[in-house]
Amino acid sequence: MSMYAFQGAVELGLIYALMALGIFVSYRILDVADLTVDGSFTLGASVSVVCVLEGHPVLALFAGAIAGSLAGIVTAFLQTKLKIQPILAGILVMTGLYSINLRVMGSSNVSLLGEDTVFTWIQELLGEDYGSLVLALVVALVVCILLGLFFNTQLGLSIRATGDNEDMVLASSINANFTKTVGLALANALVGLSGAMLAQYQGFSEATMGIGMVVIGLASLIIGEVIFGNRTVVRNILAVVLGAVIYRIIIALVLETNMAPGDLKLISSLIVAIAISYPTIRGILNQRKLRRKGDRNRA
Repeated sequence: MSMYAFQGAVELGLIYALMALGIFVSYRILDVADLTVDGSFTLGASVSVVCVLEGHPVLALFAGAIAGSLAGIVTAFLQTKLKIQPILAGILVMTGLYSINLRVMGSSNVSLLGEDTVFTWIQELLGEDYGSLVLALVVALVVCILLGLFFNTQLGLSIRATGDNEDMVLASSINANFTKTVGLALANALVGLSGAMLAQYQGFSEATMGIGMVVIGLASLIIGEVIFGNRTVVRNILAVVLGAVIYRIIIALVLETNMAPGDLKLISSLIVAIAISYPTIRGILNQRKLRRKGDRNRA
């Protein structure tokens, strides 16, 4: 792999890490399988390109995050107030967001060719070689720090407790519906921010760019946990970011083999399956190793 391809993979990994952190919040912290991600990612990108076309690249990032959080609030409302199952609630919002994203963009594809973005600005300031990498790294680092600090506040601890044991939270007079809403809003805000950054990084947004984001996020999450562990929230946050970077490097290596881009979704699914089953496979191999050792001792 060339250094250029490696750096591009790292940059994409840092951008996708924000989305993976959103899935970490919903999947690991809240223990909710939130499928809103596929829609809120595109929503963040759609809002971002519209703001960039109006001449506000920095505001576009915040607008994308806010739009994503609103999608999360809608999902939380369906779950907490209308008592719709979490997976179904996510599917409903994700499906509805497809039409909303088309409305926001005005078409199925919007290009930013020739427009100023946060990445073109940083490249003019720091140079084209490392400008994008520095920006992606700084944003990911800031988000990680803020996320780590938040989950050690009273509200953050309440959200963590809701995911661990909702009955205990209710017995402690904590409003579980409120903590779920805040948690899902935060998760999808991170997803929307990731979509907003990706749209400016690649220079366009399209209605289908969010398809498969849940799989990518889970792959990043699980790869990070398998390699770096998940003993504390801070360590888990860092593991998710590093997992996202490793995942993009793996994808870049796969592309080096001239595999068709259409096969990337299949590769992503295989990576998730292998990562999820890794502890089980390791346990089976350890048992066989102990069994063979026992047989040799008896012999």
